Amino acid sequence: MNWITNYVRPKINSMLGRREVPENLWIKCPETGEMVFHRDLEENKWVIPQSGFHMKMPAKARLKDLFDGGIYEAFPQPKVAQDPLKFRDSKKYSDRLRDSRAKTELDDTIVAGLGQVQGIKLVAVAHEFNFIGGSLGIAAGEAIVKAFERAIAEKCPLVMFPASGGARMQEGILSLMQLPRTTVALNMLKEAGLPYIVVLTNPTTGGVTASYAMLGDIHMAEPGAEIGFAGKRVIEQTLREKLPEGFQTSEYLLEHGMVDMVVKRHDIPETLARVLNILMKKPAKAVKRDAATELAPLPVAARA
Repeated sequence: MNWITNYVRPKINSMLGRREVPENLWIKCPETGEMVFHRDLEENKWVIPQSGFHMKMPAKARLKDLFDGGIYEAFPQPKVAQDPLKFRDSKKYSDRLRDSRAKTELDDTIVAGLGQVQGIKLVAVAHEFNFIGGSLGIAAGEAIVKAFERAIAEKCPLVMFPASGGARMQEGILSLMQLPRTTVALNMLKEAGLPYIVVLTNPTTGGVTASYAMLGDIHMAEPGAEIGFAGKRVIEQTLREKLPEGFQTSEYLLEHGMVDMVVKRHDIPETLARVLNILMKKPAKAVKRDAATELAPLPVAARA
């Protein structure tokens, strides 16, 4: 079978002029089943055009889209101990790290940088979910702490885009220690009188939700994002009760006062700029508009 697959089939394909087609050229919408060409999806900021479903967005692409002109200073990944516990389950943790680095071209799950959003200088931090589920480990925790320190040094706000399954189990207690470390750094930013805004994306769960993801001055969320600590199935098994429809979605949390606003991905830069102008007591920039276009009012949270 291997001889047929590895030798005969390629020979036949070469003779017939057939080309191998990559499997990820077309993306299927989880809600409607609509097939979207990958370039069209990227141009639309990883939002399905017809249904409006927000797909997971790569961390580098998110920062490039956020900052004016896509220009920003990328922060280097801090050097930390690799695989300190020599952890192994079905495969070695060191092998998982190597595979994730090859797939994402990142050293770890955090991408951070300094730039401007509609003229406002800020530090942005984003999780890369494709790197071991965006999990929080020593390297990610150190990168987040360094980003807070840089924001304090630059005297500018910090915007966080979490997308994570929680703490990284392969690092055990060392991973859990990143929860208080990042919280302390966050409090240093607040003591400096600088705004901290969180834009919750799909999914934001586990220890990330239990720490810096829910400690913002303002909490925005993308439509349909799953936000919570434990998963729905675990909660239902523990409580032995059926949870409400849409439980742990950003819309449900908005209705119950857990987030301040739900913002479509295309509107995030403008909304961030407007909120930061308010928090930093800066005059809003004049916006050109005519009779056919009006600036939408800033969303207001539905408090429980």
